[in-house]
Amino acid sequence: MPSSTSPDQGDDDPEACVLRFSDLDLKDTSLINPSSSLKAELDISTKKKYSFAKKKAFAVFVKTKEVPAPPCECKEKWWKCCQQQFTDPTGIHRHVAAQHADEIRRETAGVLKQLAATSSPSTGPESADSGNPFRDALTRNQELSAWLPDTSCFSPDELISGQGDGEGEVLLYYCYCDLKDPDWVCAWQTALCQRLRLTGKVRIATEGINGTVGGSRLATRLYVSAMLSCPLFKDYLCKDDFKTSRGGACCFPELRVGVFEEIVPMGISPSKVSYKKPGIHLSPGEFHKEVEKFLSQANQEESDTILLDCRNFYESKIGRFQGCLAPDIRKFSYFPSYVDENLELFKEKRVLMYCTGGIRCERGSAYLKTKGVCKEVFQLKGGIHKYLEEFPDGFYKGKLFVFDERYALSFNNDIVSACSYCGVPWDHYKLCSTPQCRQLVLTCPACQERGCTACCVPCQDKGNRPAASPAQSNFKEECECTARRPRVPRERSQQGPLAAGASALQPGAQAGR
Repeated sequence: MPSSTSPDQGDDDPEACVLRFSDLDLKDTSLINPSSSLKAELDISTKKKYSFAKKKAFAVFVKTKEVPAPPCECKEKWWKCCQQQFTDPTGIHRHVAAQHADEIRRETAGVLKQLAATSSPSTGPESADSGNPFRDALTRNQELSAWLPDTSCFSPDELISGQGDGEGEVLLYYCYCDLKDPDWVCAWQTALCQRLRLTGKVRIATEGINGTVGGSRLATRLYVSAMLSCPLFKDYLCKDDFKTSRGGACCFPELRVGVFEEIVPMGISPSKVSYKKPGIHLSPGEFHKEVEKFLSQANQEESDTILLDCRNFYESKIGRFQGCLAPDIRKFSYFPSYVDENLELFKEKRVLMYCTGGIRCERGSAYLKTKGVCKEVFQLKGGIHKYLEEFPDGFYKGKLFVFDERYALSFNNDIVSACSYCGVPWDHYKLCSTPQCRQLVLTCPACQERGCTACCVPCQDKGNRPAASPAQSNFKEECECTARRPRVPRERSQQGPLAAGASALQPGAQAGR
C-alpha cells in the first residue's frame, strides 16, 4: 500500500527512497520496468516524480511479502510470494519485477496520486477529487485497490485459518485526526476488511476512526500494516495503538462500517467539544502510581482526587478500579449530563479518568475541562486494556467488558459481581432469554438450571408467552429493570466507591470503548 511522501522528493533524490526502506536492497533500479504508457499519461511536473514513485511502490510491495525467518537463521526475515520462499532481497526483487509488473504499475499510480495530492492545499486520498491526473482514468474501485494489501500470495484458507477463539485475534484501536472525506475512508475500510475476511465494527467521522475487527492473525497483521502505511493515519498511529486479544471473526456476527458524526457517541458535536483539548495522558505506569497514592490516603472521601470510571454501569459492574467513582449511567451519551448534574463533585478536584481503550476519555476529559471546575484532569492512555497488559494483578479488579459476543476479557481471577438471583460470585453475562428483550443478565449455572434466565420477573413472565407479532419479537424494548433506573443519577456526595448499578442493560445501544 502506498504511503505518503514529500512532493519535493522525486528524481532529484533517489537515495531518499532507498534510505527510507534501508532494510530492502532497492539500489538495483534495473529490476524495475518503467511503464511508458503510464508515463505518457502524466503531466510534466508529475513525470519528474515517476522514478521516485516507482521505487516507493516497489519497496512497499516487497515489504508486504515479509515473513519471519526460521529461528535457526541469522536473518530476521524472509519473503513469501506466489507460494515461493525467498531468503535474500535480490531473489524477491527479481521475482516481483518479473511477475508483478501490473501490480507495481497500479501501486505507482497510487503513489503518484498521493504526490499530486500533497502538492495541493489538501493532503491524503480525500483530495483526489481535484487536480488529480488519474481521477478520470481510474474508477472508484480501481482507486481503492491501490490502497489495499496484495493477498495473491495467500490462499483463502490461509486468510481465514485460525479464527477460533484461541487462535484468531481481535484488534481494538482508535485514531483521532481530521478526515476530509470520511466516505472515501468508509469505502476503503469496507474493501480492506472484506479482502482480509475480517468482521467487526468500524466507525468513521471527520474527527477520525474507531474500530474493533476480528479475524486470523495473518489478516489482522495485514490490517495493521495497511493502517500504518496509509498517509491519513501513519503520522498518528503506531503499532502500540492496536490492542490485541484472543478471538477472531467469530466474535462478531458481521462486518459493519459506517460514517457517523462522532467516532464514539457522546451526543455532542465534535465542533463544540473537540478531541484536540483532552486531559493529560498518563501511561499505565504513571496511572498505577497515581492510583496507589490515592488508595494509600487514610480518608479517601476527603481526598482532592477522584478516580472516575467513564464507562457504563454494566461495564463497571463486572470490573473496575478500587476506590473508583462509577456513574450509574446506561450509555456514554449520558456522561455529559451526569457531569452537569454533579459539578460539585468535581470542584477543585484532580480527576483520574479511565475507560476500556482510551477513546471515551479523549472526549469525556475534553468535556469535563470545558466546565472549568477541576484542578486537573488526567486520563489513562490506552485505557484499561493497556493497563492490564502491564499490571494484570494491579488495582483493577474483575473482568474487562468488551462490545462483542465474548462480553468480557479476563486478566485476573478476581470476581467483583454476583448472580442477580442467588448472590453467589458470578461475572459471566448472558442475554436475557426473552426474545423481545436485549438486556444482559448475570445468572449462575445453578439458577439457569432452575429456569432463571431472564433479567427480571416481568421479562421471565413474558418469555413464557409467545410474542404477539413478529414486530414485537424484534423490538429492543427498555426493560422494567432499567426503566426504573434514573437516566442521569445525581450523587448527593462522594462516598467512596460507587457500586455499579443493576444487572440489566442494553448491550447494543452503545459501542464505545
